[in-house]
Amino acid sequence: MDDLKIFTGNANRPLAERICQYLGIPLGEAVVGRFSDGEIQVEFRQNVRGQDVYVIQPLSMPCNEHLMELLIMMDALKRASARCITAVVTYYAYARQDRKTAPRTPITAKLVADVLTTAGANRMLTMDLHAGQIQGFFNIPVDHLFAAPVTLEYIRERFSPEVVIVSPDAGGVERARAFAKRLNSSLAIIDKRREGAGIKAMTLIGNVWGKDAIILDDMISTGATLTMAAELLMRHGVRSVHACITHPVMSRNAVSNIQGSLVQSLAVTDTIPLSPEAAALEKIRVLSVAPLLGDAIRCIHNQDSLSSLFV
Repeated sequence: MDDLKIFTGNANRPLAERICQYLGIPLGEAVVGRFSDGEIQVEFRQNVRGQDVYVIQPLSMPCNEHLMELLIMMDALKRASARCITAVVTYYAYARQDRKTAPRTPITAKLVADVLTTAGANRMLTMDLHAGQIQGFFNIPVDHLFAAPVTLEYIRERFSPEVVIVSPDAGGVERARAFAKRLNSSLAIIDKRREGAGIKAMTLIGNVWGKDAIILDDMISTGATLTMAAELLMRHGVRSVHACITHPVMSRNAVSNIQGSLVQSLAVTDTIPLSPEAAALEKIRVLSVAPLLGDAIRCIHNQDSLSSLFV
């Protein structure tokens, strides 16, 4: 792996360090700072000519800053004659804007895909996209990983098989069904209806009485959906409510919502770093996807199949 280099911006340096530690290679030396007027300054202090380069940068808050860092880093690598540039975007921002929901609105998920490719990305490695069809927005190879192996291991170690897997909306049914099948457990669905930016009503489909409920979702933003889902499940007789979320976006008043909710435990991954306030919550446990991403990078670099990383 002498011709492999891994760099990172400022979005999630701890994850990049854990991936490099897992692979047994040093993290590449790069300066990603700011000029006095706020413009992003990038300088790579290692030779990358003819190298296979991976840039680890989730588009977490502030997503526009981190997106610009990634674009400028890839442009610098392209101009430094890197052989292949892989954007390791562990969290893909703007993924919820994947279609026109009203007249004269953008499809920003496609726009972000276009600018990443134009900036120099030769391939994309991401995890738990909000909508799997976003892969089709790219004209470059996209390797779409799932945090399922890590989450399934956590559930098997902590809970009995007599749990019910709950999808908090119709869009997550496929994910929840796959988990329920692998755990040999039952499935429940919450029909969530929105009005504007808020949630109007929730209806539970399925039998959850007397069971421990595990809510699965790809991201948690404000925590409003999770809080209301927990209240609905408790009214239908579950013994306890837990949640497993891949991307802890945790915007606005998410920390206070989770703290005051009926959710007893919340497992998230380290695709996005937690804020100090969120990290201090006893309810939250962080599961690392660094080994999973490290194995994916090794497979891509060695031109091996990634099939073994899916369960």
